[in-house]
Amino acid sequence: MSKRILVCEDEDSIREFIVINLVRVGYEVVDVNCGEEAINVFDENGGNFDVALLDIMMPGIDGFQVCKKLRERSGTMGIIMLSAKSQEMDKVSSLMIGADDYMTKPFSISELIARVDAVCRRVNMTHTARPETAATIISGPFNLNLKSRTVMKSGSPIILTQVEYQIMEYFLKNQNTALDRSSILTHIWGDSYYGDEKIVDVNIRRIRMKIEEDPSNPQYILTIWGFGYKWSMTN
Repeated sequence: MSKRILVCEDEDSIREFIVINLVRVGYEVVDVNCGEEAINVFDENGGNFDVALLDIMMPGIDGFQVCKKLRERSGTMGIIMLSAKSQEMDKVSSLMIGADDYMTKPFSISELIARVDAVCRRVNMTHTARPETAATIISGPFNLNLKSRTVMKSGSPIILTQVEYQIMEYFLKNQNTALDRSSILTHIWGDSYYGDEKIVDVNIRRIRMKIEEDPSNPQYILTIWGFGYKWSMTN
């Protein structure tokens, strides 16, 4: 069954270029030219999309607002932001509101397809049950369920995106082990990821905001300066 992609881009030439090439490699694509229509189409299709490609700079509802609304509706769908800007703040803002990835125009079609492929693989992992030797991993107040791919803290659910869940799983499977940024990047985003390691830092910041009592003074995800991060917790 082909994967479904929602493309929201207000520039016709860019949108058509993206659609033609995604269809060529086997994706089913629905394309719209504004944020309002993206939200309407998502709702009309019952959220039946694997990935959304959202341009940031659009008239009316911009890509940031669309990303927020789609993420409220789905925690598992992949979201990739597209922008002509290269400012660091745009990248950070995109990831902090729930996007999985960020691409700066102009980009090569091979890079775009690689990013979409990578996000689709993560989405597929979310929906595909995997046999595990243990159903859960327990670490202090945290209970991570490998089958339902959910995390509880002291019995209360922690709402995570698919990327955040995978990072948590990686940490809990490697408790009290220092993990460098490049190994986290490769494990979560794959060997062929084109982006930089800052995407790791932003997602760690998001997770801390959800699981730490004081995100500025973390108790569980510790920073190993100049190296990476460590999950500090004994069972």
